[in-house]
Amino acid sequence: MMTYTKRDVVRRVAESMDEPMIQAEPWVDAVIVALREIMMSADTECRIEIRDFGVFEVKETKAKPKARNPKTNEVIYVPAHRKTHFKPSKLMKKFLRQPLEDVKKNK
Repeated sequence: MMTYTKRDVVRRVAESMDEPMIQAEPWVDAVIVALREIMMSADTECRIEIRDFGVFEVKETKAKPKARNPKTNEVIYVPAHRKTHFKPSKLMKKFLRQPLEDVKKNK
């Protein structure tokens, strides 16, 4: 599996804006910091919708009074907490649902 880092994102933004990477990096940083701050400042839940990309959500989970530690088989209590969720846009879902044979042929 290919792993992309923030540096790869900065490189793509710099190429698309025809700017050097040193100028694009603060823009990418600002977007990432803004998304993180919005999600971390959520009261309990929040939703960030970016058209043609997807939706980032912070959701509440229920407490689990009888969860099990898979390593020790011990029954433990997991308190209610929050989790993040990403739902891709229709455009991205449609692209990702293409059969793998078609994707590999086009490479």
